[in-house]
Amino acid sequence: MKVAEAVGRALYAAGVGQVFGVVGSGNFHLTNAMVAAGSRFVAARHEGGAATMADAYARMSGTVAALSVHQGPGLTNAMTGIAEAAKSRTPLLVLAAEVTEPRSNFYVDQEALARSVGAVSARVTSAEDAVTEALDAVRRAVCERRTVLLNLPLGVQALDVPDARDDASTLAVVPPERAPVEPEFADAEALARVLEKSRRPVFVAGRGARSPGARDALAALAERHGALLATSAVARGLFHGDPWSLDVSGGFASPLAAELIQEADLIVGWGCALNMWTMRHGRLIGPDTTVVQVDDDTSALGAHREVHLGVTGDVELTARRALETHDANRQALQGEQARQGQQGQEARQGFRTADIGAAIAARVRRRDVPYDDTSTRERIDPRTLSIALDDILPAERVIGVDSGNFMGYPSMYLSVPDENGLCFTQAFQSIGLGLATAIGAALARPDRLPVAALGDGGAMMGAAEFDTVRRLGLPMVVVVYNDDAYGAEVHHFGPDGHPLETVEFPPTDIAAVARGYGFEAVTVRTRADLKAVEDWLAGPRSAPLLVDAKVVADRGAWWLEEAFRGH
Repeated sequence: MKVAEAVGRALYAAGVGQVFGVVGSGNFHLTNAMVAAGSRFVAARHEGGAATMADAYARMSGTVAALSVHQGPGLTNAMTGIAEAAKSRTPLLVLAAEVTEPRSNFYVDQEALARSVGAVSARVTSAEDAVTEALDAVRRAVCERRTVLLNLPLGVQALDVPDARDDASTLAVVPPERAPVEPEFADAEALARVLEKSRRPVFVAGRGARSPGARDALAALAERHGALLATSAVARGLFHGDPWSLDVSGGFASPLAAELIQEADLIVGWGCALNMWTMRHGRLIGPDTTVVQVDDDTSALGAHREVHLGVTGDVELTARRALETHDANRQALQGEQARQGQQGQEARQGFRTADIGAAIAARVRRRDVPYDDTSTRERIDPRTLSIALDDILPAERVIGVDSGNFMGYPSMYLSVPDENGLCFTQAFQSIGLGLATAIGAALARPDRLPVAALGDGGAMMGAAEFDTVRRLGLPMVVVVYNDDAYGAEVHHFGPDGHPLETVEFPPTDIAAVARGYGFEAVTVRTRADLKAVEDWLAGPRSAPLLVDAKVVADRGAWWLEEAFRGH
């Protein structure tokens, strides 16, 4: 058996059941070996799209996914998607063929490429150790939550594996997920004391809290202490339906959510970086606010924001330890009060007053914030478009969003049912990833209607993957917020009188482009034009639908200057 086949079989045995890529001569045998073993392979039209599909699939499925690419240009084509995955700490295995002869036209320093974007590099070095080295790469991706580039030199792939070394079942089993980190008892005690002192606490949950167990533990702890609940953008939907949820903290936050977070005397980040986006460069943190961060990676504590207390531990375990400590202390206090004939204390109200509850119910959603509708007969206000789509589309949805001036509208005006409803590949802020994001998310969550929200720039960048949507038979709705420009630059530089010819484009009929790929398509200029979306939803959905929404371009999005402040 050749190394390529042995490694492919071993990767499938280790749990790598989903592979995306573009196949060339260098990764042909490896990819086919994985497919023969049982992995599902999705052929993208571009390696950049394949990388983001794999990233999104891993995020929404909770499993490690693989990307398979040709040596040299196959890898360089995928680098933007790999950078996004690496910056987001997505457990992803990149399988790249490699030439080691510098005189080859395919030669690049692939290890340096990985290192430059924050990925981990590994290599298959011999026939004897190939399977072990491949499984070590999977183990590192899973246990360290890293994007790992496994380089597979062409010469090594073609070697024969010794018979005793080609059976993955004889090797240590790769754990299916990272083991939860137990918090230190003293840290849990310290957190419980801080919570006891607080009168206006806010919990902000991030990527590390995206699980039902963590959600339930945080909700119970928040109830005990009268805390309000918020998330970062990547964890949006975690507290969907909770009457004390503020939705998203940061640049996307509604005015009410920002106001209440700024009034907190304690902010606890749960698996959340508390970075410039989530905390608006620190402006959501009051001058006297205590900041606590809980993360299972010690190096993440205080990385973006000075914290008064950092706790290393799994979010769910830490929240439950703090809850147990609180309950034990409360019982001890009540026992002492009973012995002294005193009346016991009631549960703390904190932020959870009737007035605040009523305000949250009425004004915390972005769609409930009043606005002047600037729609015309030719172009629709993106807020009006988004609210209408939120009403029309089924509630069980999974949304992939591209980057650009438009991105806040679908991210915040389209509701999601839970933490698996929004796939937010925005750590690198690259445009052009949105369609591939939606494809990967759709394959991970086939029970939901997939929705891709794109700007016209990102739609044209990723248009090759329209073919992938149609070929896979995905019943996807693609919404293009089309202002015929790179709107972020238009609204950032335009007010200062700078020339904008480099960032504005002639009108493009993106609906016609989509029809060429086999989509159904509709051009939307007014609310009435969305009747076609309702008709598609009521029909067989045998072809995907693209909505070419001609949106007004009279102003920048509310979060835009916040975004440019981070450059």
